[in-house]
Amino acid sequence: MRSALFLISSLCATYFSSTTKLKRYALCCILLFVLPAILFSKDIVVKTESNKMVEITLTASGDYKDPFNEVELDAIFTDPSGKQLKVPAFWDGGKVWKIRYASPLEGTHSFTTACSKNEDNGLNNVKGKVEIKRYKGSNPLLQRGAVRIADDKRHFAYGDGTPFFWMGDTWWMGLTKRLVWPDDVKKLADDRIKKGFNVVQIVAGLYPDMPAFDPRGENEAGFPWEADYAGIRPAYFDAADKKIMYLAEQGITPCIVGAWGYHLPWLGVDKMKQHWRYLIARWGALPVVWCAAGEITMPFYLSQTKDADREWLKTEWTNVIRYMKETDPFKRTVTAHPSRTARESLTDPALLDFDMHQSGHGSGPAKQSALALEGWRTQPVMPVMSGESRYEALAIPKPLPAEAPRGAFWAHTVNSGLAGHTYGANGIWQLNGIDKPYGNSPGGNNWGITPWNEAMQLPGSTQIGAARKLIESIPGWNSFQPQPGMITQWSAKDTAVLAVAAGNQSALAYLPSPGTITITIPVSNQQYKAFWFNPITVIREKEFAITTDASGKFAITSPEAKQDWVLVLTKN
Repeated sequence: MRSALFLISSLCATYFSSTTKLKRYALCCILLFVLPAILFSKDIVVKTESNKMVEITLTASGDYKDPFNEVELDAIFTDPSGKQLKVPAFWDGGKVWKIRYASPLEGTHSFTTACSKNEDNGLNNVKGKVEIKRYKGSNPLLQRGAVRIADDKRHFAYGDGTPFFWMGDTWWMGLTKRLVWPDDVKKLADDRIKKGFNVVQIVAGLYPDMPAFDPRGENEAGFPWEADYAGIRPAYFDAADKKIMYLAEQGITPCIVGAWGYHLPWLGVDKMKQHWRYLIARWGALPVVWCAAGEITMPFYLSQTKDADREWLKTEWTNVIRYMKETDPFKRTVTAHPSRTARESLTDPALLDFDMHQSGHGSGPAKQSALALEGWRTQPVMPVMSGESRYEALAIPKPLPAEAPRGAFWAHTVNSGLAGHTYGANGIWQLNGIDKPYGNSPGGNNWGITPWNEAMQLPGSTQIGAARKLIESIPGWNSFQPQPGMITQWSAKDTAVLAVAAGNQSALAYLPSPGTITITIPVSNQQYKAFWFNPITVIREKEFAITTDASGKFAITSPEAKQDWVLVLTKN
């Protein structure tokens, strides 16, 4: 900037000392065409820490009637390894555009902007640097990096490879004004952190269980889109930023659902791609996971052409996901929330990084475990987890007790190799107000009126959240594989499930009811330390030793209490 001011002062001095009109005219031309470029040129230097988002603000020099649709802006970053990343910027209202960036790599990251309006000196060809030093805080998402797929393609890991067990909670409508910032958000998030949750599934404004532009979908600034989908509304996302950023700051991974599937025909494919580009620009530099859509192939509740709608949604959402993966420079993990399985919801399932299931609100442990095993055996290989199973207190028509989501958790999670699971509580997913319940869905159903602050205290959240601590304490837990064939006998009529770690180092069995189970592990005369875990009281009971016989077989009887039980074995 000093050199620019010196140049301007020199030109001015020359102008006033010039004795001929021709010289003055020439200098006027230089000032007219060079001065804007000098004034709008930027030598931006910003500093941050590894994996921590930094924001760069630019101001357009031009005036645009419709900036969101008229202007497209990217920043081309070159990281210290020489790799280039094309980072989309987002319009934040008026003349303001923002670039958000993060990287695990320490060092200097240079960038140059590229704007579709190349004459705009405030946006185009702006250069700068981001200086990144090592993060020294305690947030695991910044210490280790955003959640990705583990090298075995069966489990999750942090960016640096540290194993990550997905323990999710469902806040579908958490960005609405019914969950008030900051008090309500902090209260609910802090409760979930204490209970062991590390993921929140949350929808980016285009919600389920309501038609478009239903007042129940507003946040403090209104709707995410103009009423005719003419353009995005940055004020909505400014308010949403506070909640999303708070979750990430607390070490909770936001699993951001771009829209409920049936919104696609209302926006159209091109507008949905714009929506996703905006989400990627806003939140891609945060340690997030992307979920393309909720119930991705489900038609709107009142549709009269549901079969045709499903096929169209399957094809066009596949195209949107392909666009997402092409657009996201940070390569965040991508899935889709399905009506049954994500793999079967796309024409090209290889686009998915993991297979999310909706495993059934009315399905008991046997059906939960069967769907999980189906997912485990399906190609292409990827982690499998249930993103929606049995919501506690969901009125179908009687409210589901804690044993329903607890049984779903253990049955599905064990038979999908213990990658993870998402819990849901009726009252939280739709954010029933303390004084005003959410109300009916378009089809006339009312799923219950429990206020979110009461639903937060339902016992299932404690029981399921605590399971993460148990699982992560088992040696080799991140190498577990379902082994139904090793259960050689089970005395009850329901379905017990078993997972075994690599090298038969550890094993975990879930018994939906008390009984005697016979297991054959292919290691003879091996002694295991063992204990029963009570999934209701979340404490260990009756520690003992087990030794397999010459064929690797042993039999064990659970405690007598009429409930479900978890058996844990570890090589002695």
